[in-house]
Amino acid sequence: MPAVDDNLKSKILEMFTSLIDTIKMRTSIDETDLEAVKHSFEPVLVPKNMVLEEKGEVPRHLYFIVSGFLRLFHYNDKGDEITTHINCPPGFITSYSSFINGIKSDEFVESITSCELLRITKANLESLTERSEAIKDFSIAILQESNLYHEKRARDLANLTAEHRYRKLRENYPDILHNVPIQYIASFLGMKPESLSRIRRKMIN
Repeated sequence: MPAVDDNLKSKILEMFTSLIDTIKMRTSIDETDLEAVKHSFEPVLVPKNMVLEEKGEVPRHLYFIVSGFLRLFHYNDKGDEITTHINCPPGFITSYSSFINGIKSDEFVESITSCELLRITKANLESLTERSEAIKDFSIAILQESNLYHEKRARDLANLTAEHRYRKLRENYPDILHNVPIQYIASFLGMKPESLSRIRRKMIN
């Protein structure tokens, strides 16, 4: 089945091209380090609604999203799902604090849609950052961006109205609205699905 093999090789090449382009947007990196990146990340294709990392376990991987949508979520005291993060391509996702510190996570990582991902273990990431200043700088930048994002999200939840939060999501991440179920979006925005439906109807009218 040589055609299948060729198609698979082409797909994997496209996946790594997406990652490399993302790295090059933030730092200057030589070919030796790029080859190390290719050997350290593993390409994976996952179906929708698949839990990739379990609550109560140390996260095994950091994921780079080539295509598709993933989320972080947990259950509150009432047993309701609370979506704390939704990510789309190109971007990284995991339970960062738990992954970096090697501690058990209080959240799940789940695919919302079918996804094309590149994943790396903590050991391989540490090996990369030890050998490459460029990858070290890139990793620090990604972690800082994650921290800033969550700080900003916390401020928005505390200070913005539900409608304003939805408007910001629509302006900044319109693809999420077209690919993610309304119950996840509503939870992420800190409201009930029926409240989000009312806001959307109001904006349409």
